[in-house]
Amino acid sequence: MKTNKIILGALALTLLTSFAACGASTEATAPAESAAPAAAVSSDDAASDADASSEEEKDCCKEQEKDCCKEDSVADCCGGAEDIAAVTSGQLEKTTFELGHLNSTAHLLAFVAKEEGFFEAQGLDVTLTQFSSAGELATGLESGKLDAAFIGSVPSLTFQSQGHDLTIFGGAMTNGHGYVIKKEFTENTDAKGVELLKGRNVASVKNSVQDAELQILLKNAHIQIGEGEDQVNIVYFDSQKDAYAALANATIDAASVYSPYASLAESQGYEIVYRCSEEPALENQPCCRQVALTENLNQNPNTFTAFEKALIQAYQFTQENQEKTIQDVKVYIDIDEEFIKTEVYGGYGASNPDPDKQGTAALKDSIVELGYTEDYDIDSLYNTDIYKNALSQIIAENPDDEIYQQLQEHFNEYE
Repeated sequence: MKTNKIILGALALTLLTSFAACGASTEATAPAESAAPAAAVSSDDAASDADASSEEEKDCCKEQEKDCCKEDSVADCCGGAEDIAAVTSGQLEKTTFELGHLNSTAHLLAFVAKEEGFFEAQGLDVTLTQFSSAGELATGLESGKLDAAFIGSVPSLTFQSQGHDLTIFGGAMTNGHGYVIKKEFTENTDAKGVELLKGRNVASVKNSVQDAELQILLKNAHIQIGEGEDQVNIVYFDSQKDAYAALANATIDAASVYSPYASLAESQGYEIVYRCSEEPALENQPCCRQVALTENLNQNPNTFTAFEKALIQAYQFTQENQEKTIQDVKVYIDIDEEFIKTEVYGGYGASNPDPDKQGTAALKDSIVELGYTEDYDIDSLYNTDIYKNALSQIIAENPDDEIYQQLQEHFNEYE
């Protein structure tokens, strides 16, 4: 782990988010020992201490893409003394914030944080923009148009494995997806689950958690992918919206879904093949993650901590205010409120800000084994400190809140 230079003993005590300046440290910096008055230290001792310090200090700017250290000054990768003071005081590095999301009720934390004023209360002016696919969201991050995005776990992992410098720093959704099929293919058959898909043309989205999950279930059931009578023919589309719309074609028999498409499909006469929350192999599967460009995350730790605090507050709100949460979601996903209620509170998925590193790392191993992507070191692109610090601050402000305490217990278990 990289550790920032200890500039002043007093600063070290308050440097709660200094890890992000170098983008690595996940351990608290030990407080500096109290110093003796300057007059009591001899020049020889001072020189000796300086030499030792010089040998022990590790330049956090070394090998960084942008070396922002300044010679002959008390500076680290944050820049000069003024920049360091901003970090340690909790001052936001920026107040305008662009967030990308998908057409999914599961992204409700952002909707609630915006509508209930939690972003504003944290000093942030957040703009929410809907995108059609994970690829578009990743491009938005890398082009600088977005500060953060809710991106599916599988595409987040594959992008990282391909060399994209995108860091996961929080969660947005667990489970909440599956497959639906035309009713005619469920009649006069005893087949259940993925067995229903044998001999069918199934619309899905490449590089998606829906597709990876289907392949895991097919592998477990010893069903091959292909065009044979006992095989499943997967037809790929660019987005979930396109895959679902393809059901209107006579050539497509079934399709992948995520929230809220399952409820919409049932209302239109389609049958559920499976929901991932009901499949033991897919239980508690991490889906959409909070993702940011690594450099942006490192340069703006206080801003991202404030963003995370707003999402944590939004989560608490959703647990106690069901009706208002549904109304907030409807502002962004304009469907019948009963569908929103089913998707959000029906037990098929959960929207939780926890990074769930353990679950996501396990998913990474699963898709590597499946041959879905190449293996890589996930640790360098997974930041749990933003969430950890945000939750710590929230609990300090609300020490008796049971929901926040439950989040802390969950984080302690699954970090």
